[in-house]
This record gives sequence, structure tokens and C-alpha cells, in this order.
Amino acid sequence: MKLKFAIPLVLFLLLSVFLWKGLRMDPRRVPSPLIGKAAPEFVLSDIHDPTRTFSSQTMLGKVWLLNVYASWCESCRDEHPLLVAFSGKQLAPIIGLDYKDKPEDARQWLDRMGNPYTLSVSDLDGRVGINYGVYGVPETYVIDKQGIIRDKIIGPVTQQRIDDQLIPLIKELSQ
Repeated sequence: MKLKFAIPLVLFLLLSVFLWKGLRMDPRRVPSPLIGKAAPEFVLSDIHDPTRTFSSQTMLGKVWLLNVYASWCESCRDEHPLLVAFSGKQLAPIIGLDYKDKPEDARQWLDRMGNPYTLSVSDLDGRVGINYGVYGVPETYVIDKQGIIRDKIIGPVTQQRIDDQLIPLIKELSQ
């Protein structure tokens, strides 16, 4: 009779421990299986000049950021002024990946909000985003000189993350 009540009680306690641990985790720090691995290669069209293409391979030898954004993304609006200010420091080029968005909408949005990107490319069908493991926009990747993903920020970049995470990592990788 005691065993009949002990098994559900143990299962309940075990489940409670897992739930408690999960609730204490930061949802923006979802581990990425790509950190420490080669960034997926891609060739996409520039949103400002569709006849011009950009290849991620051209960034080899440079530390750079890949910022996934879209004109329809509300959180992208929150981080955008910070990216504009960050780009002025010229610590690393920022490549914009316009995710599942019309290039003309992205161009209008960048004209209105300011353009922090060295270049912005169009990922209309989202295939590049899928290869990078994009959960949603915005997301930002730090890629080193060898083309290895060193960090991933899910959600909008904050000033604290720029100061505490991005700038020190970029400086370290640039040496």
C-alpha cells in the first residue's frame, strides 16, 4: 500500500525539481549547438543593390557580427538605436540579415531608423536563418576571423550586453 503512494510522490518531486530549475534559467541564453563551430556559408543579394551579392566567406580574416532583423519585428526597433550607436565605434562590421522580409520594406525601415550595417542582405525564404538556428528575430552572432561562431544573443541587444559581452569578446577575438 505504501509503494502505491510512494511512486507518484517521487515522480511529483522529481518533476518539481526539473520545473524549478527550468524557471530559474535565462530564456535569452538558449545554448546554441553552433557555438564553436564554423558559421554556415551563404551567398545572398544586397537589399540596396540586388545585382550585388555578398558571401559570408568574404568576411574570413575579420571579426564580425551577423544581426538577424526584419522591418516587421517590434523587438528589432528596440535594439536598433543601440546597433546604430555601436556601429559608430567601428569595432567590428555588422552584416544585417533581413529575415523573411521584403527588401523594399527593409530599405524603407533602414532609411527611417538609420543604417548600422556595413551591408544588409535579404533572406526572403529564411533558409540562411534556418542554417544558423534562428529561433526568431532579432538574433546576433559574433563570428571570429576563422569563421567560427563565438557567441549568439537571442532577442534584442541591450546596452549592458554590448558593454559586458560584445565589446570584450570582439576585442579579445580581434587580437
